[in-house]
Amino acid sequence: MSYFNTKLDDFEKSLNNKKVAIIGLGVSNLPMLDYLHSLNANVSIFDKKNKEKFDVEIIKKIKECNFNLYTGENNLENLHGFDFIFRSPSCRPDKPEIVKEVHNGAILTSEIEMVLKLAPCKIIGVTGSDGKTTTTSLIYAILKDAGYNCFLGGNIGIPLFTQIKNMTPNDIVVLEMSSFQLMDMEVSPNISVITNIAPNHLDIHKSYEEYIDSKKNIFKYQKENDIIILNYDNAITRECAKEALGKVVYFSGKNKLEDGLIVDDKIIKECKDGIRKHLLDTQEVLLRGEHNYENIATALAATRTLVDTDIAIKAIKKFKPVEHRLEFVREINKVKWYNDSVSSSPTRTIAGLKSFDEEIVLIAGGYDKNLDYTPMAKPIVEKVKTLLLIGQTSEKIYNTVKQEMQNQNKIVEIYKCDSLEECIEIANELARPQEVVLFSPGSASFDMFKNAYQRGDIFKELVNKVE
Repeated sequence: MSYFNTKLDDFEKSLNNKKVAIIGLGVSNLPMLDYLHSLNANVSIFDKKNKEKFDVEIIKKIKECNFNLYTGENNLENLHGFDFIFRSPSCRPDKPEIVKEVHNGAILTSEIEMVLKLAPCKIIGVTGSDGKTTTTSLIYAILKDAGYNCFLGGNIGIPLFTQIKNMTPNDIVVLEMSSFQLMDMEVSPNISVITNIAPNHLDIHKSYEEYIDSKKNIFKYQKENDIIILNYDNAITRECAKEALGKVVYFSGKNKLEDGLIVDDKIIKECKDGIRKHLLDTQEVLLRGEHNYENIATALAATRTLVDTDIAIKAIKKFKPVEHRLEFVREINKVKWYNDSVSSSPTRTIAGLKSFDEEIVLIAGGYDKNLDYTPMAKPIVEKVKTLLLIGQTSEKIYNTVKQEMQNQNKIVEIYKCDSLEECIEIANELARPQEVVLFSPGSASFDMFKNAYQRGDIFKELVNKVE
């Protein structure tokens, strides 16, 4: 017998013949075109891209559905008189045109917020500056192996809004949630995770404080019986416990907690009332790096009320690295090449560097998100033999590393390159057997690539062409 979702049914009825605006026709909003058309909604689409840059099939779909399309930098000039506004994560909710519409009675929401409000089942949400995707994927893998019917969405997986009709109370939704998605959120998952908080996306957020406050929305609206999992080693997330409404569970890679999940001498342990139970030796897993061991501990913390520990451990042991995250590409002349393209901030690159004991040839640099690269300099000088730089941040990274070389009285070979191809050519010439070539940009991709995934794919293609 199928489950009837009353809340979803009521919401769908409320959209009938209503004026609906879709702002930003990105991945999360694309599936909504057919959906809204089936509900007889009067839809208008707003996107800052020029019409010529849209896929031909999307334009065809818009015409078939008889939707309005407004494009270009001034596309929101036509945003008036709407009942509902669905914003994409890339669109700030405080744009004057949106604020005016909300003041006039429009309901502002997003694909992921509606999933949180309308899904009839338990929801696990993961956010943080680093480790979101791996942790989310681990949680999903554990639950699947335990026999749950799961839905994976948010920043990864597929947009889930149109899948709500297929969900039942026995299912579980697992969401990776960015600060942009959380910015104006007024509902929180049943089980929430914050992996860490460090400066990121300061090119879009007005301040670091706004970025932190956005992350906090993942637990701000929880209830007493809900759970928030926090990184004890991160000062900001540890302090979040003071604002938590639900039960707080800590994980740590550096502290021996009385209660929580810890990584202690490369062994993951569960702590309760000061008693530590050996769960998993990290030598048994396919992931590498202290940050990934912490991700495993986090996933165990998120699933321990839902899954038997033995089942969870079996799932973790066979879990492979997520694409573009310390992903092994190939070995060339006894040199191992790794793709860590999703590392778009200094903290991620630092974590990547700490994952290797070998000498490293590092390829870094990219789009400037107004981040401080000083923290990255010390581990680079300590662990990197040769540094190859590209993109907008190359000068920033170069200057901080030059200063750190003086501080440590140590030399790192540095090359400024014009392209990723040039970086790979030089890396192949300079890397010696038993060394590692690591592509971990520490920067976003948008100066040279469509996104971090395209950047990683191109890196792999180029590496696989090396003879």
